[in-house]
This record gives sequence, C-alpha cells and structure tokens, in this order.
Amino acid sequence: MGRRDVIMLLGSVVALPSVAPAQMNEGVRRIAVLGPLPPEDPIEIRRMAAFREGLEQVGLNDGRNLHIEYRANVGGPEQLRQYAEELVAQKPDAILVTSSAPLEALSKATRDVPIVFVNVADPVGLGFVTSMARPGGNITGFTPLEFGTSQKWLELLRELKPTINRVAVVREASPGGRAFFSALQSAAPALSIEITPIDPLGPAEIERSLAAFAVRSTEGLIVPAIPSINAYRDLIISLAAKYNLPTVYAFRQNVSAGGLISYGPDQFDHYRRAAAYIDRILKGEKPGNLPVQAPIKYELAINLRPPRPSALPCRHRCLRAPTK
Repeated sequence: MGRRDVIMLLGSVVALPSVAPAQMNEGVRRIAVLGPLPPEDPIEIRRMAAFREGLEQVGLNDGRNLHIEYRANVGGPEQLRQYAEELVAQKPDAILVTSSAPLEALSKATRDVPIVFVNVADPVGLGFVTSMARPGGNITGFTPLEFGTSQKWLELLRELKPTINRVAVVREASPGGRAFFSALQSAAPALSIEITPIDPLGPAEIERSLAAFAVRSTEGLIVPAIPSINAYRDLIISLAAKYNLPTVYAFRQNVSAGGLISYGPDQFDHYRRAAAYIDRILKGEKPGNLPVQAPIKYELAINLRPPRPSALPCRHRCLRAPTK
C-alpha cells in the first residue's frame, strides 16, 4: 500500500428546500428525495450538495426550474411507508432514493414514478431490478460496492495485522445490510477468518458487543456502507481506538473523521451521476433501459494519525505522519 494522507473533501453547505408550494410554476420539474438521514446531517448535506451540483451541470437549478421535495426517515418502518406513499401521491417527475430500505418502501408504493437509487447493494439479488444491464420497470441507479470488495476489506485487515483471525462486522437489518454481511461470510473462509456480527441497536449495545468481542489481540472490525453507520460513526471510531481494533470502513469520510483505513468508491460522485440519470429520464428515457452502474474506481484512504497508533503492528507504523 502506498503512503497517502487523508484528503478532506470540501463540500458547500446547501440548505435543503422547504415544503413545496401549493401550486408550482409551469415548466418547473419536481423531484422527490427519500433517504435515511436527517437533512442537517453533515454527510447528507454534502450528498445533496453533490446532487445539486450534478443537476446544475445539466441545467436544472433548484428554485428556478426545479423543485426538490425531501423526506428523511428518522423513525421506523411505518414512517418510511408513510413518506413513500406521500411522495408518490405528489406525482413527482422522478424520485431519488438513497438506500435500500427507502427503495423497498417506494417499490411497493409505485410501479410508475421513475426512481433512481444510490447506495443500494445487490439490487438484482434484492429484487429491485431484473438485471444490471437492463433493469426493467421504473427503477435504476448506482450500486456503491461490488461484493468482491468484501474480500478486499478482509485482505486489508490481514495486511495491517497478519495475526487477525476474527473479524466483527457491523450488521444492519436492512436488505443492503444483510447483503453485505452475507458477502463477508462467504469471503471469510478462504482467509481462515471467523466473522462475528455486531448489530447497531443503540450506543450501549454497540459498546457492549465490541467490549465482549475484543478480548484477544487477533481481532479486527469492518464497517460496511450501511445507513446506521452515519448515526454511530463517531462512537464506532472511538470504540475501535479504545479496544485496539484495526478497522476498515467503506467510505473515506469515516477516515476523515478519525477512522483508520477505508476502501471504497467516492459516494458523492454517485449523487452527481444520479442527477444525470434523472435529467435523461426527464427528457423521455425510461429507467428500465438505463443500466444500473457499479463504481468506476475505488479509493484507498489511510489515516496517518489514527487515534490509537498502538492498534497497528510496528511494521505498519510508517503509515503515520511524523509528529511535529
């Protein structure tokens, strides 16, 4: 692995739109957004800024010829179902959905309104689309990771700490969370690694689970691309340091926040590219004819100054920046 500093991605902070007016001006297109994070979440602000940037590149400006209606599911499945039905009833021109649980709710609410997704793993296996090349129906989008990435995460942990033989995986009950966990379970035997699930049921449960797991010096942690990670990101990063758990994350934003290492795509690029898909749909193309796209490149980010350098074996301490 080459030496790299963590590059902080700078995104402009953009206020999310207010509730749609009773009557829209003629010629104004309407896009709905349904996701798992509240609009004030720092990651969500940057995601929506990237989405708006992509829209502006194709001539769509929120507040001029476009209106965006946003809903964030910060409750349970019932609230998610309600929001999906509410957005569909408004008959938007297209819907952007930003994880698998909201997509599941929307797929049950409509087969007509065009839907573009991001951050949805294994859309074929989960039944959202017929195939990657020809999705069919009213749904297409961008999947964040191919399942071969799971083996890469395990290999990175083994390279960081060759004695690792047990790995905890933060697992979520959503369709995407189950898919990531299954992929890691399938990849682990080839590396003689035992996989243990950590269910993010709340801060206290996460700490109890990691404390019970981290009893030897041969353990590591993987944090996949699942929505609940954003809610517990700082806690997981601090606990990984506290229990000396070398940890691999899916997105570099977790490394920027203090995590050790990440390997995955630029998630903000998918939001820009989703804007281009929505533009094509608004111009008459059918979602079912637009192929689901996987990442075109992956990034490796390494924190040169992790919170607890002792989590790394001596031969890898060269990854840290010198102390001034």
